[in-house]
Amino acid sequence: MKLYIYDHCPFCVRARMIFGLRGLPLETENLMNDDEATPIGMIGAKQVPILQKEDGSFMGESLDIVRYVDEQAGQGRLKEDIRPELQAWLDKVGEYNNKLVQPRTVKIGLPEFATPEAVKYFVDKKEQNIGNFDTNFNKTAQYLERINTDLPALDGLISNEGAGVNGEAAMEDILLFPILRNLTVTRGIEWPQNVMDYLMRMSEAGGVDLYFDRAL
Repeated sequence: MKLYIYDHCPFCVRARMIFGLRGLPLETENLMNDDEATPIGMIGAKQVPILQKEDGSFMGESLDIVRYVDEQAGQGRLKEDIRPELQAWLDKVGEYNNKLVQPRTVKIGLPEFATPEAVKYFVDKKEQNIGNFDTNFNKTAQYLERINTDLPALDGLISNEGAGVNGEAAMEDILLFPILRNLTVTRGIEWPQNVMDYLMRMSEAGGVDLYFDRAL
């Protein structure tokens, strides 16, 4: 199977994770961010991830891909239950985390942003949602204060047994890890020990690299 992705895309990280967690081989191809024709030709929409199945057909929607691959692996199924307190944390951080992450991801040499046209396409689209990238970057201290206040609450929700946030790898991890992974692009975050340990474990288990070495 082959997965078409953007490296920065948290939904793509979800799809990449299930291959790592189930020990399945995976071929990936990074699309350029301004390439509309390729994904539209595959699934009728400009979105990723896109899974090319073994029969050559294509599938979109990250959680559909996760569930499909999980079923194909034949190793049991990820537990679907999401603790309300974890969902509440995700909802809270989801209000602002992109204001830290997105202005940085265009600056760290990712393959989907290899041309000025691809960068402009991304910036123009995302600024419609989060506002001006430079303005958000200049408010880093403000957003750092928020994430550094919110992370300790997550620390208490993480098990120190097993790879998963609640012990066994589960759908909670599919939702949480991509958000935390992308936040590693931000310098100055104060990572509680449990959260840092979880990041490292799940990065290895899921086969998805972190951005600490390129953080801005």
